[in-house]
Amino acid sequence: MLKPALAALFLFLFVSFSYYAYQIVYTPNVDTKERDVYVLIPTGATYEQAMDSLEASGVIIDKLSLRFMAKLMDYDKLVKPGRYKLTHGMGNRQLIGTLRLGQQAPLNLTFANVRLRSQLAAKLATEIEASEQELDSLLNDEQYLQTLGFDTTTIVSMFIPNTYEVYWTTSAPELMQRMKTEYDRFWTEERKTKAAALGLTQQQVSTLASIVQAETLKSDEKPRVAGVYLNRLKRGMLLQADPTVVFAVRDFSIRRVLNKHLVHDSPYNTYKYKGLPPGPINVPVISSIDAVLNPENHQYIYFCAREDFSGYHAFATNESEHQTNARRFHRALNERKIMK
Repeated sequence: MLKPALAALFLFLFVSFSYYAYQIVYTPNVDTKERDVYVLIPTGATYEQAMDSLEASGVIIDKLSLRFMAKLMDYDKLVKPGRYKLTHGMGNRQLIGTLRLGQQAPLNLTFANVRLRSQLAAKLATEIEASEQELDSLLNDEQYLQTLGFDTTTIVSMFIPNTYEVYWTTSAPELMQRMKTEYDRFWTEERKTKAAALGLTQQQVSTLASIVQAETLKSDEKPRVAGVYLNRLKRGMLLQADPTVVFAVRDFSIRRVLNKHLVHDSPYNTYKYKGLPPGPINVPVISSIDAVLNPENHQYIYFCAREDFSGYHAFATNESEHQTNARRFHRALNERKIMK
């Protein structure tokens, strides 16, 4: 009687253990409620730190079974940094396998509305593991920037605003090299030929594009604005671009440039110094760069905001016509203030 009972007990324990083992390995242990959930495991993280990050995600159903599987698969010896996607319904084996192999989920890196190197570093640091300090250090290292073909005044032109697929663990030097590669890819032979025909270097094109971008948000108007500044450059006139003065003063709250701003001594003040400023006053988007490379052919050398407040501008070929346009705008502006 004892042997059959022991056999039955053994069979029961075997089946129970097998079922539990199956659950540990294959049963879904990630419940994301169908949302995209990612976990970040920093470079140098320990096993405990990695497990804490997983558990802190709030989507692990059975933490004990996950840890059991992690130990069984020697994950404590194979922790790899990265940004990992936790997929709804993942089992422990699949999850730990993904982490062991370092199968990161790439992210889409974007950057826009950036004026200064420091802002660029801060923006990039929110996207990847590299710190703001690491990025800022490279963006201000003259010797290092020379190896890329830039300096501290032109380096922002190397960053062509687009969407780039990168890994979260991308280091600061790796990101800089990636952006240089993308910059070289962007500047096709066709774009280089167009820049040369304008008598501008690639970096000068970016500088002028940054001014055009600061002057108008209307993509269809950018080629016309670019044509105005190119006409001024050809005639040896001061560019007299208000956005360059704002950049020179470093007060981006200025809504109207006054005489006190125009006398500020800076190579970026295009009311005082002829030609282009030393570098871009923002990171110009592709439409701004291409507007400079494909400017509208006209004789305009002035422009001011339209009186209909549409965001577009009124253009003029001479001072008298420009003053008429300016008076029309200021009259409409005063009427709007009275109505308010």
